[in-house]
Amino acid sequence: MTNRAAMASCIDPRSGGWMRLLLLAVPATVVLRIAGAGPIWLFAGSALAIIPLAGLMGEATEQLAERLGPGIGGLLNATFGNAAELIIALFALFKGYDEVVKASLAGSILGNVLLVLGASLLAGGLKHSTQTFNRTAAGVGATMLVLAAFGLLIPAIFHALPEVTAGDIGLEHELSIGVSLILIFTYVAHLVFSLVTHKNLFNPDNADAHEEEDHWSDKTATAVLIVATLLVALMSEILVGAVEHASHVLGMNSIFIGVVLVAIVGNAAEHSTAVLVALKNEMDLAVGIALGSALQIALFVAPVLVFASYLRAVPMDLRFTSLEVLAMVVGVLIARMVAEDGESNWLEGLMLLAVYAILALAFFFLPERTASRTGQSSATEAHARLEPFLFGWHTPGDRFSIRLGSMPREG
Repeated sequence: MTNRAAMASCIDPRSGGWMRLLLLAVPATVVLRIAGAGPIWLFAGSALAIIPLAGLMGEATEQLAERLGPGIGGLLNATFGNAAELIIALFALFKGYDEVVKASLAGSILGNVLLVLGASLLAGGLKHSTQTFNRTAAGVGATMLVLAAFGLLIPAIFHALPEVTAGDIGLEHELSIGVSLILIFTYVAHLVFSLVTHKNLFNPDNADAHEEEDHWSDKTATAVLIVATLLVALMSEILVGAVEHASHVLGMNSIFIGVVLVAIVGNAAEHSTAVLVALKNEMDLAVGIALGSALQIALFVAPVLVFASYLRAVPMDLRFTSLEVLAMVVGVLIARMVAEDGESNWLEGLMLLAVYAILALAFFFLPERTASRTGQSSATEAHARLEPFLFGWHTPGDRFSIRLGSMPREG
């Protein structure tokens, strides 16, 4: 294929089905933005537009990874695997929507280990009576998720200790930095394990999943990746700008929007891919997509967002709400149990989806709370103490306030 023909195939609805058709939402959202449409239309349009753009980013990354070898290719996949979610979270972060950011992180983890894995097991199990996958590789990924959930649980436990008062908010930020550094280190160790020392365990031969697809040149794949990333950034800015008004109009709390809606939008492309490969009885790949994406969110994206928040006046911590922590712990433990025997069926998938639906209902009925500004000065002091170890500089600017979904601090 020539570069021009390859670029044309990227946006041709006949080559990508419904996913390519959703690309029409990109110019439609831009027109709605220029015309001054309401927040509901902007939220819906930008959400629909991000889905195919995230798919194009993933496809371009895979095309590049095939040519760069398992080491660099795996690292590229790890870096851009959740790029759409990271971009959305960064825009929300610098608008001060910290609770939406943390809710989207929890939602991405839950969406992968319960919704994606559950849908894959259900779809594949309805077509194939019993499916098998590499229990060692799945077990390693699931165990890493348990470790990640434990790391995300500690800041919430620390916050609830009777010895910790409202004046100790700075200590919570320092704890979050320490946990983030350990999570990043663990993620690097996992990359070394899966790409170097035990690479034969992790998807040793997945070339057949792409055998019917057109191969792009390096120039085409790079161009698609750059353009799709820029468009995702534009759509994310529109999505985040409309999320506050949309939540009020729809009658949904911001935590539910972050945990369910934003997380599903950012992971939609991976969701569809996992289900399709499960229907082809390629369960190693389907399970790897679900657990691998959740690992990227917990061990890479969450710490990166904490580090990025130190470019603001008031940094973000890793203290999730009690319901978010409980949901993540339950989700990863259930995923660990499913991965233990290396076999799956449709009933296991249905049970995972049932757990996800129950948790989604709990987040939907969660009452909205007014943000508490207690402890901002202490957070700024923590920022100043940690600053030399992180960047050595900061960007001056106005303080950001947490306007959505914060739980009030007691004591």
